[in-house]
Amino acid sequence: MISKIEISGSNYKIEENLKKYIQKKIGKLDRYLPRANKKDVVAKVVVSEVNRDHGNKYELSVAMEIPGGKVISAKDECSNLYAGVDIVEAKLNGQIRRFKLEQNPHLKKEKRGFKGLFKRR
Repeated sequence: MISKIEISGSNYKIEENLKKYIQKKIGKLDRYLPRANKKDVVAKVVVSEVNRDHGNKYELSVAMEIPGGKVISAKDECSNLYAGVDIVEAKLNGQIRRFKLEQNPHLKKEKRGFKGLFKRR
């Protein structure tokens, strides 16, 4: 679990249920990070309310600071905050996987799977 998650709101008061949901979803993203980077990750979540013509929308932005100067961020605008957290989590997951491939080039090798074991050469 990412232990340092800073949650703040601008023009929006964050409820306790939403805080718990954000901590649960964003906190578990550390399992995809390389082992050396797991300890000192800091995540900053900002929720802001944006008034639109057809109703209120919310803007959710998350920035994860990884040791070594790397910052991974994602942003989404939605009408349901819980769905927005899920979308941002998926975006961050893809970026973390890309970061992990950059850090560990041996993971880029082609994986043959079960069929590759019995292939004639």
